[in-house]
Amino acid sequence: MVAKTFLKTLSFIHLSLVIGLLAVTGIILFQGKGFSADTNGDDIFLYIVPIISIIGYFGGQFLFNRSISKINREQSMKEKLTTYTSASLVKYACIEGPAIICLVAYYSTGNALPLTIAFCLMAFLIVQRPSKHRIIGQLPLTPEEKKEFQ
Repeated sequence: MVAKTFLKTLSFIHLSLVIGLLAVTGIILFQGKGFSADTNGDDIFLYIVPIISIIGYFGGQFLFNRSISKINREQSMKEKLTTYTSASLVKYACIEGPAIICLVAYYSTGNALPLTIAFCLMAFLIVQRPSKHRIIGQLPLTPEEKKEFQ
């Protein structure tokens, strides 16, 4: 029962983050200045946005993997799931933060590069949706705990 509740809760949190990000994207697109593909060297966002996005992507993966690697098989199911939830939320935040920065950069400049990067980050966030198979593959679960997820 713990596994089902955990999966529903984490899925709800993930869905809420995705819907919020899509709502912000919609608002910014409707109020935007239009698209520009100008790549002049004066725009600082052309340098900052890709760097922040790369740091967010790889940083989120690194922090997630580091947290998950600290889980051992002997811990209780509740401890494992709590650590997994924390690691997942950090990963989601490391993706969503740069995506919002990209959207703000697009809103202020009208340049399509930050918007494209934001769409890529949103797609990656959507793909990170929690599932039974992903959790079973990433956590060191005992056979009894794996059955609980099935």
